[in-house]
Amino acid sequence: MAIYRIAIFFSLPILFWLISPAPMEFLKEYLQCEDLLHCLLQLIRPETIITIGGVYLLLGVIFAETGLFLGFFLPGDSLLFVAGIICHKGNILDGNVLLLCIIVSIAAILGNMTGYLFGRKVGAGLFKREDSFFFKRKHLEMTKAFYEKHGRMAIILGRFLPIIRTFVPIFAGVINLDLKKFFLYTVIGGIAWVFSMILVGFFLGEIFPGIEKYIDIIVLVLILVSTLPVIITILKQRTVKKS
Repeated sequence: MAIYRIAIFFSLPILFWLISPAPMEFLKEYLQCEDLLHCLLQLIRPETIITIGGVYLLLGVIFAETGLFLGFFLPGDSLLFVAGIICHKGNILDGNVLLLCIIVSIAAILGNMTGYLFGRKVGAGLFKREDSFFFKRKHLEMTKAFYEKHGRMAIILGRFLPIIRTFVPIFAGVINLDLKKFFLYTVIGGIAWVFSMILVGFFLGEIFPGIEKYIDIIVLVLILVSTLPVIITILKQRTVKKS
């Protein structure tokens, strides 16, 4: 039951945010939108997530990306980077970047622990689960290969790779990795990932005033750079299977 208590507890701030005026206004605008694809793309933009949801939604997304296996599609890296830029402008926690890094790190750590507990609960049966819209067995198999290559360091390194960071804690739970060791690597990885991404965005905002005008281009570059190792891993796996 611990996994559900953590998830419910962490969802409370988001529930309070949902009944506030900001998302209601956005929902009205979204329902009136004629170009559905454009609206969907706007909805998952890091800047939009922070603008309409503030720190609550930011924490929820970072938690869900590693705490829930269906969170693999969420924009973790770019979201943290953009949060740093916006924080420099004083629009998040009045520009208190240290506080932002600390609370987001806690969200990332709690997300990993929830994913670990989920993996521990479902066990190896997860590898036999049929593919669905939110679950692809190939993602789990790719994470397994990544873990076998890097060992426990995969928990730290995986933080910086989309998809991998969602499934590494789940896989660690499936193989029943020692909880204390997993927690140690989770704390190190969570802090390293959150602090590096947010602080880079924050200090770039200080060095290059007006950088927020180019957020879309920067986010696109970040997505390409962060997903490239994952794409290479997938291609290698396909090559091995064919041979």
